Amino acid sequence: MRDPDSYLGTPSQARMTGTPASGNLAGVDHIVFEQHPPVDHPAMLMALRGWNDAGEAASGALDWIKHQLNAHRFARVDPEEFFDFQVARPTVQLEEGTTRKIDWPANEFHYAKAGRRDIVIFTGIEPNLKWRTFATAVIGVAREVGAERLITLGAFLADVPHTREVPVVGSAGSAEEAERLGMSPSRYEGPTGIVGVTHDMANRSGLPSISFWAAVPHYIPAGVNPKATLALVERLAQFLEVDVDIGDLRPAAETWEQSISKQVEENEALSGYVQRLEEAGAEDFNLTDQSGDDIAAEIERFLEERGTEGT
Repeated sequence: MRDPDSYLGTPSQARMTGTPASGNLAGVDHIVFEQHPPVDHPAMLMALRGWNDAGEAASGALDWIKHQLNAHRFARVDPEEFFDFQVARPTVQLEEGTTRKIDWPANEFHYAKAGRRDIVIFTGIEPNLKWRTFATAVIGVAREVGAERLITLGAFLADVPHTREVPVVGSAGSAEEAERLGMSPSRYEGPTGIVGVTHDMANRSGLPSISFWAAVPHYIPAGVNPKATLALVERLAQFLEVDVDIGDLRPAAETWEQSISKQVEENEALSGYVQRLEEAGAEDFNLTDQSGDDIAAEIERFLEERGTEGT
């Protein structure tokens, strides 16, 4: 459980003062350091829940990796400057039935050892306010720990069938680097989120940054997509050349696909649509900036209209 009182600041913690608790870090504005992470030139991974995280695939991938690598928290973002608490409300919890504690929106940094590779993992929630300041703080932490590269993860809604391998596309600082890394480039242009902003600012500041994005079927109502999570975990593990136990993740992805297939088979119109996607192939998928709820509503309206036409 997170310690919400740490967001309020105590004499033993550094809080927006530029003086780290460990005494070994130069300090980064808006960051609460708990310790100096014992890492050497790590790769820094980032995924945040929100607009960039269709099917919770990106945040799920890093949560899985954190768990599998037994990662330890060493710092967190002070939420005061970055969240509209009427939108992202803190929650109250009872401990031992009497003591009330406030749980604030959390964006946290963890570190882990993956064989010979050191890793820093940043996860949390997309902020409501001051994106450039937020991204600057994240990049500041990357520089403080000597990160060699920032790797951001995301997931987007696309015209892809749930029955096929999940397409994972990406972007790098240059076309040459993308080619060298064997990345399928994303052709997306349009609105972006905090992950895209941080990725761009890192490259512009001289911190090499690459990004992996999983394509999630847009016709599926909002919810967890373990198949896309698995695709990102495997792609990231391959890129970093580290072993990550996928454990129950693959069976969960298979069970999810079987469940979706059953729902699709029960509706002739939707089944025909998925078949057309399968025939088109993954190379022709298109992006959409609609939310899962919007897509679900459109599918429902479409099916209702088709049902009315058949009567």
